Amino acid sequence: MNKNQKFLLIFIGFCMVAVVGLIAFNVLMPKPEIKPEDVQVSERSVQEEVIETPAPSETAKTQKEYINVYFIGKNEHNEEVYKAVKREYSKDIDGSKIKYAVSSLIRGPKPEEKQRGVYTEIPSGSEVISITEQKDKVIVNLNSSFVTGGGTDSLYKRLYQLIKTVHLNSTLPVYLYIDGQRADVVGGEGIMLSQPLTNSSLDN
Repeated sequence: MNKNQKFLLIFIGFCMVAVVGLIAFNVLMPKPEIKPEDVQVSERSVQEEVIETPAPSETAKTQKEYINVYFIGKNEHNEEVYKAVKREYSKDIDGSKIKYAVSSLIRGPKPEEKQRGVYTEIPSGSEVISITEQKDKVIVNLNSSFVTGGGTDSLYKRLYQLIKTVHLNSTLPVYLYIDGQRADVVGGEGIMLSQPLTNSSLDN
């Protein structure tokens, strides 16, 4: 064995000893314990994981509502009848149904309705003083023009227009007042009116 071969054997032996020593060191030395508090997550990385989806804006869908107001017209036999005229209604604009219905009745038919032969027996000077809605009843307070002039037949017709209109647009009993006084007797002819208003209020 020459000198070079001896040197190579010594070098190999030294390497083997070093490798065995490193293995033994890793096996015998305890590994450091990783505690939860040692693991840190940056605030930025957390924020980037949060995806906020804005709530969809809800478009208010308002369905059309209608009320019926009673005027007078002619049927196919040219007979005088009470005609229910449909009016578009919005609670946000027009208030309660009973208020809008009575106000529409007192104002009378629209021009296009008149062209279809619809008219009213309610005098043009009639006005709504107030409509008071209470828990158990509704008070419709009109001015005296509502019960003035036109004769008995006209007065009956306008009262029926009012009765039919309020009956259709209120779930509560409705009472008629004239100039702030309960109208149990109306007109110069002294027509008896039983209250609250019903379809039989004038059956006396």
